[in-house]
Amino acid sequence: MKIGIDKIGFHTPHLYVDMNKLAVQRNVEPEKFTIGIGQEKMSIAPITQDSVTLAANAALKILDEQDKEEIDLCIFGTESGIDHSKSAGIYVHHLLGLNPHARAIEVKQACYGATAAIQMAKGHIALNPKSKVLVLGSDIARYGLNTSGEATQGAGAVALVISADPRIMELEEQSAYLTSDIMDFWRPVYSDKAFVDGKYSNEQYILFFSKVWEAYKAKTGLGLKDLEAICYHLPYTKMGLKALRTILDDVNEEDKEKLLANYKISTTYNRNVGNIYTGSLYLSLLSLLEQKEDLKEGSRIGLFSYGSGAVGEFFTGILQPNYRDYLNIEQHNKLFSSRTEVTVSEYEEIFQEALPTDGSTVEFDIEKDPAEICLSGMKDNMRQYVNKVN
Repeated sequence: MKIGIDKIGFHTPHLYVDMNKLAVQRNVEPEKFTIGIGQEKMSIAPITQDSVTLAANAALKILDEQDKEEIDLCIFGTESGIDHSKSAGIYVHHLLGLNPHARAIEVKQACYGATAAIQMAKGHIALNPKSKVLVLGSDIARYGLNTSGEATQGAGAVALVISADPRIMELEEQSAYLTSDIMDFWRPVYSDKAFVDGKYSNEQYILFFSKVWEAYKAKTGLGLKDLEAICYHLPYTKMGLKALRTILDDVNEEDKEKLLANYKISTTYNRNVGNIYTGSLYLSLLSLLEQKEDLKEGSRIGLFSYGSGAVGEFFTGILQPNYRDYLNIEQHNKLFSSRTEVTVSEYEEIFQEALPTDGSTVEFDIEKDPAEICLSGMKDNMRQYVNKVN
């Protein structure tokens, strides 16, 4: 039985800051941001958007009534959770009107969360072939103003429907994974900003890729020649390129150029959104599928997932017949083209806005936010969500 990605959607806030202008304001050469780390625009989440609304908006555009009835498991991968107890998946379950006879949970392991969710979904479908699973990867990356990690922030979410007989990509059974207790990136429960040892994290990312890639080859007998492209978790788009370059000596010049060209295409969306943690790998996959028009059905795509702390995994998927018919290219093009640029000072003001922590009531003007699902305020220590289309 084939199991894999039947639908995939994406959402990012309507605001962004230009990385060239941010660099100038920070007295940094713009090329350090645009070439050195490979970022052009950074999505900014207004106070009316959080990890729940981003995920709900990503899923809203791809689900029909049949999906809502057949989805019996919702798994929300995030490291931007809004509650230490209640699952973010429950909020999304309600906002989307999913079948009440469904499980809804939240999983966490840094940027690996959505991949963990997908692997759990595959097992669920194997036992329940008629079921569908909604997997969400949603995050707002925050390191702080004027910090070394500021240029690798971002906000957005990817939603995937995992099912039997998928129309976009079959996820192959074999994968290779690795876990090690390291402190390259972390966020204590008392902090709304992450801590990172950037150099160490980069080294571990490449080390993990090397180990799971070698393990995958040994387990499957497959190699680079069998892959049309490799998509990577992208905290910034230059990161995946560093990892890819470590294995390119294994192929001839033609295959090397193909992998490099396809890698560049796979970074298009990420370059213009920034880091979305759990969703970054799947945003890269979406970019490849939607931006490379001649990617043939039957192509095998490699996927490298990395979550600091750390867990890494390498797995593959096979593109299905007519897969492009089930993508939402026009919708995503419109999402990108309709965004509004904010100045650096406006970005700084938005960044410093915060929800009350004393139980007080606050209401937000959600009419300024074009998203269908928004955070409208706080009341009695509870976030208030609105689905404008209901």
